[in-house]
Amino acid sequence: MIKREIRKVLADFARHFPVVTITGPRQSGKTTLAQMQFPDYHYVNLEDPDTRMIAEADAREFLKLYPPPVIIDEIQRVPKLLSYIQVLVDERKKKGQYILTGSHQPGLRAEISQSLAGRTAILQLLPLSISELTEAGIAMDRDDYILKGFMPQIHNETIKPEMLYRNYFLTYVERDTRQLVNIRNLNNFEVFIKLLAGRIGQVVNLNSLSNDIGVSAVTLSEWLSVLEASYIIFRLPSYFENFGKRLLKSPKIYFTEVGLAAYLLGIKDVSQVARDPLLGGLFENMVVLEALKSRCNAGRESELYFFRDTRGLEIDLLLNDNRQLLPIEIKAARTWNKDFISNIEKFRKVVPDVLPGAVIYAGDLTPTVKDVKFVNFSETWKLISN
Repeated sequence: MIKREIRKVLADFARHFPVVTITGPRQSGKTTLAQMQFPDYHYVNLEDPDTRMIAEADAREFLKLYPPPVIIDEIQRVPKLLSYIQVLVDERKKKGQYILTGSHQPGLRAEISQSLAGRTAILQLLPLSISELTEAGIAMDRDDYILKGFMPQIHNETIKPEMLYRNYFLTYVERDTRQLVNIRNLNNFEVFIKLLAGRIGQVVNLNSLSNDIGVSAVTLSEWLSVLEASYIIFRLPSYFENFGKRLLKSPKIYFTEVGLAAYLLGIKDVSQVARDPLLGGLFENMVVLEALKSRCNAGRESELYFFRDTRGLEIDLLLNDNRQLLPIEIKAARTWNKDFISNIEKFRKVVPDVLPGAVIYAGDLTPTVKDVKFVNFSETWKLISN
C-alpha cells in the first residue's frame, strides 16, 4: 500500500481531539488510511444496510456495539449519530476516541459544525499526489499522469484507466448525485459533466451551458454544487482582496481527479494526451490539484486562488500563505521560455510586496529568470509547502 503523507497530521490530530473526521472523494483511500493508522480500533461501515439499520433505529445501541476507539466509515449516511457521539466524548474526555470518514462535504460539515464544534479536527484526503507516488517508487511522464490519474486503485492494481473511470462515474458520481438532488434526466446531467470537462480551468458561464443543454441556469448551478459536494469538481476562487471592482469574481472549475476528466473527454490512450487540444487545461488541472493536495496533506486551508482583471492580466495560481502572495504560472510545455514569466512581471508591478513567483511546467531545466523560478510539475509540492 502507498503511504499517505497526511498520516502524520492525522496521528497528531488524534492526540489533540476526541474526534477526527476524514472527508474526501470516494475511493481516495480514507478507509485504508484510517485502518493503517489505527489498526487496533474497532471498525464499522455505515454503507452496510444491516449496520445502517441498527444505527438509524437505535443510535445508543449502535454505539454500545461499537465502542471507542472506533473507526466509523461513511458517517454521512447516519448523521444523527454525531449528536450522540458529542455526548459520549464530553463524558469520557479522552482524545482520539472516534475516527469518522465521509464523502459528502456540505451536509457533513453542517452536521459537524452543529454537533461536534470544538470536538473534532477535519482533514480532507484527496487522491494520491505525485510526491506520494514518487516515494513509492512510481514515476511517470506528464501524459501518463494525466491519463491514469491518481486514484489509489489505478496504482495498486492492474486496471485500465478507461475501465476504472467508467465504473467510477456510473457507480459513484451518478449514485451520489441522486442522493443529494433529484435529477430527472441523467442524460442531460452526463452532458453537463462532459461539457465541464471541456471547460477545465475556465470561468464557467452557466447561461451559455444552459442554452447548450436545454436546462435552466438555476438547475445547472444546483448540479454544480452537487458535484462539488461529492468532490467531483473543485472551484478555484478569484483573489480580489484590495483589488476592488476590477476583478472577475467567478471561480474557475477543475476536476478533483484529472484522470476522470481525461476519460470524460474521450482520451483512452496515452498517445492521445499530447495531441488533445485541451492538454493545457488538463495539465493545469493536474498542477492545481497537486497544490491543493500539498495544502490538505499538511492539514492546512487551501488558500489557493487565481487572478484575473478586466484588462486581461491573469495569473493561473496564487498561494496566499501568511498574507504573502506567491504568483504561479502553469505551462504544459516541455521547453522553458523566458516569455512564460511576462504575466508574473506585470502582476508584480500591480501588487506590492508580492513574492518573486514561479513557473510550473513539464520540462526538466529549472533556471531562475528575473527571480522567477522554473519548476518541474513533479516538484509542485516543494514550492507550495515552503
